[in-house]
Amino acid sequence: MTTAPWRDPALPAAARVDDLLSRMTLQEKTAQLYGVWVGASTDGDGVAPLQREMTADHDWDELITHGLGQLTRPFGTAPVDPALGAQALARAQRRIAEAGRFGIPALTHEECLAGFTTWRATAYPVPLAWGASWDAGLVEEMAGAIGRDLRAVGVHQGLAPVLDVVRDPRWGRVEETIGEDPYLVGTIGAAYVRGLESAGIVSTLKHFAGYASSAGARNLAPVRAGVREFADITLPPFEFALREGRARSVMAAYNDTDGVPASADPGLLTELLREEWGFTGTVVSDYFGVGFLQTQHRIAGTEAGAAHAALDAGLDVELPTVKCYGKPLVEAVLAGEVPESLIDRAAHRVLLQKCELGLLDEDWSPESAERIDLDSTANRALARRLAEESVVLLDNPDGLLPLAPDTRIAVVGPRAADALAMLGCYSFPSHVLTHHPDVPMGIEIPTVLEALRSELPDAKVTFTEGCGVDDPDTGGFEEAVARTAEADVCVAVLGDRAGLFGRGTSGEGCDVSDLQLPGVQGELLDSLVATGVPVVLVLLTGRPYALGRWHGRLGAAVQAFFPGEEGGPAVAGVLSGRVNPSGRLPVSVPRVPGGQPWTYLQPPLGLAGEVSNLDPTPLYAFGHGRSYTEFAWEDFEGSAPRLTTDGSYDLALTVRNTGDRAGAEVVQLYLHDPVASVTRPDVRLIGYQRLELDPGESRRVTFRFHAELSAFTDRKGRRIVEPGDLELRLAVSSADVRHTARLHLTGPVRELGPDRRLRCETEVSGTG
Repeated sequence: MTTAPWRDPALPAAARVDDLLSRMTLQEKTAQLYGVWVGASTDGDGVAPLQREMTADHDWDELITHGLGQLTRPFGTAPVDPALGAQALARAQRRIAEAGRFGIPALTHEECLAGFTTWRATAYPVPLAWGASWDAGLVEEMAGAIGRDLRAVGVHQGLAPVLDVVRDPRWGRVEETIGEDPYLVGTIGAAYVRGLESAGIVSTLKHFAGYASSAGARNLAPVRAGVREFADITLPPFEFALREGRARSVMAAYNDTDGVPASADPGLLTELLREEWGFTGTVVSDYFGVGFLQTQHRIAGTEAGAAHAALDAGLDVELPTVKCYGKPLVEAVLAGEVPESLIDRAAHRVLLQKCELGLLDEDWSPESAERIDLDSTANRALARRLAEESVVLLDNPDGLLPLAPDTRIAVVGPRAADALAMLGCYSFPSHVLTHHPDVPMGIEIPTVLEALRSELPDAKVTFTEGCGVDDPDTGGFEEAVARTAEADVCVAVLGDRAGLFGRGTSGEGCDVSDLQLPGVQGELLDSLVATGVPVVLVLLTGRPYALGRWHGRLGAAVQAFFPGEEGGPAVAGVLSGRVNPSGRLPVSVPRVPGGQPWTYLQPPLGLAGEVSNLDPTPLYAFGHGRSYTEFAWEDFEGSAPRLTTDGSYDLALTVRNTGDRAGAEVVQLYLHDPVASVTRPDVRLIGYQRLELDPGESRRVTFRFHAELSAFTDRKGRRIVEPGDLELRLAVSSADVRHTARLHLTGPVRELGPDRRLRCETEVSGTG
């Protein structure tokens, strides 16, 4: 028997796919362009926007006779034992392959934003905590572990990372982002992609593009960002992840920008992504995004019209389930209303990816011999390391922390004794398990209260909740005040409850009108401070909250952004002193709660000044974080050179740990452009280096600045390097500069292409 060319692994993948497509009917090609979401709820609360309205039942046996492009979340829709789920998935894949003429299985995808979103899998810290770690290497290591777990159960594609840059912290999905700076988001995001792809999992970049810039910070609201904001803030993280991480998939965002939905924007999905950037992978819709072109954006009058608009723009796969790309699309093609060439283009991309994954090979098998343990000891150790590195010590003015081992501690607050306080909205217990109250958590998640009692066994620890997360009841204040008055110190553990679509105080569809602490937690904190007992504020949140009301009144303040299943021990370790805090803020912490949605990337008129009575200056700046040790920044080398607009320049300094315990310093490099042809942020991050140092140890770090790192988008939409003066600022935060190097760029304006330098390379050497 002669093997068909499309089955021959010796042939180039593109040639195999060309041969296969030539043999397929229109229905078979179209079937490769959608997923099916088996078990998705069609009533009650969903896990995707408008899920009830957009989900319909399908005849599974009839549907798979033509083949199937994707299987949607077989592990992430309901609690499934991982081993049994892997067996069920293998059976489903066998049925799909046997039902179609060509024996092609589906590509299976899952969410994996804070770990594999399935029952009994490790719940890692959320992306905002990755940003707070400033440790790309550790994030890459974590993503590799997540990818291996996905692969072990038969999953091919992970819907992560989120590369949206925070523009307004009132947005509910801030917890899913890495921060408010495109360089930090890009470098950390690319590391995650490298890790996931190294395990053989297709990484899907979210959400392309502009989603986080929604008007009023409302989920799915229109975006009114200008072309320069889009080019210089929104897009760079995607460039990082594609060029450095080699991501093989991109998810089109829900939003429209200036009236054009991303899912129907050929300028974004084809001209920029493919023709300019050279992307060759697949573009998938966000859940129901194709249907939304008809029902929400109303740029199409029919399902077929929505499918046509999306395909024409370059959107290949409709997720999570078939609606527009099925029968309506086939009928429109047969009627001559949609060119079949659009089907062929998308199907070629989808099948090429399946070919590269081995799904077209004759010896393909859905069964896996890999051992399945989705919350292994190694995973938990990774989760602990990342949680510990991500905790930010905001303030410790009088050295109250670390706590004395035998002190009397009143632990107060609605987040102290709740395991879910550690988890973001895309962690399985918060995302799905709330709909299954009789199912156990599946993983061990120590609370802050439990962990603190373990960390300080000689301390006398009492606990009272004081209030709920977001309810108005103040009935517990009296007991909270009484317990605090009896203690030497109060640890107030406050913050968010992650949820979806208004069912939480943080998470997708949980946007807020201002940045005051949820419910009556602020009033509870006032009552505790009024006792005169020193109060340590511990925040477990998905966004920053305004803390100016308590500035100077607290004994210490600690910020943790949903630190995952090992977050309780990580926070308790910081309080006890076992962990020396090294996290740095990936978002600014505001001083006041209302009317100041703000990030540090502001031109002069976006800063405090006499032109307005409102002062947006944050209480704690981007990049801020304290330690239990001290660091000296020595031997700075930075003259005042002149270099051309294609030149480079090194600047270096030595960082020495002058304290008596090991710690980590994060050296941050910012660019200040005094005069430019368009307004520029006063400062912006262009490099950083995390340094872990023992007492007395020093390291010398060199930043290799290239003039292309000063590039910006000009009035004509070109990315240029402009001659003139620049300042490079070595700093411990965006507001705390230690050393400055002044440069002068000479020569002509240089226009850069898609191969421009994105990263400021660093070199670290030991000095003793």
